[in-house]
Amino acid sequence: MSQVLHQPHQHRFVINFEDNEAVLDYVMLDAKRIDFTHTFVPTALRGKGYAEKLVRTGLAWAREQEYEILASCWYVQKFLA
Repeated sequence: MSQVLHQPHQHRFVINFEDNEAVLDYVMLDAKRIDFTHTFVPTALRGKGYAEKLVRTGLAWAREQEYEILASCWYVQKFLA
């Protein structure tokens, strides 16, 4: 499976493919609170676990930073329940 890259200046985690990308976007609400806002996987790549890999990587990073984690993205909410 492809590698998840963190692009902090763009506030996202991404998996790059030859002609597409899967993305987990976030917003820093303040110095200690993060909101994961959107997950996207191209139609042709869905069902292969890429969204889950993005979310698990993003959440692990946020926990390492000791951020309070919020999720306005319904998919990320499933991992916080």
